[in-house]
Amino acid sequence: MNAGAYGRDVSDILVEATVVTREGSVEVWSAEKLGFTYRHSDLPAGAVVVEAVFSGTPGEPAVIGAEMDRIAAEREASQPLRSRTGGSTFKNPEGHKAWALIDAAGCRGLTRGDAQVSEKHCNFLLNLGSASSAEIEALGEEVRDRVKAHSGVTLEWEIQRVGVAK
Repeated sequence: MNAGAYGRDVSDILVEATVVTREGSVEVWSAEKLGFTYRHSDLPAGAVVVEAVFSGTPGEPAVIGAEMDRIAAEREASQPLRSRTGGSTFKNPEGHKAWALIDAAGCRGLTRGDAQVSEKHCNFLLNLGSASSAEIEALGEEVRDRVKAHSGVTLEWEIQRVGVAK
């Protein structure tokens, strides 16, 4: 995945990544070979990145530190960072913000068992304590259905769901 936030993403600074394929081979892939696009890469299914080389931009440590602090404070204020969540749940559709579509569809605070759409940031699904993977996934599908019915937009899962829902 080409993860990112605040106007930047991994593809902006990645030089190369060491990848272990499902077959067990270890390969070094350039950023170009990874074929990054929005929240996507051409990494094969089942492959794992075990090492990465990034290219930073030199700058004044105090300025860099202040920017890091600003971003951390902004995230703390707007996202449920101290909650049990898989992170941002749905990709932003072209021309839209997923959280705004979810909110407009009336899903803020929606629950399914012990799974809940975050009231702080609607694009996060929370485990309030004992939610099963099936409850989390069912809640996500209900959100997708409600957004589609309200706006006509189909949300695409951003989090990688692995295994069998239980």
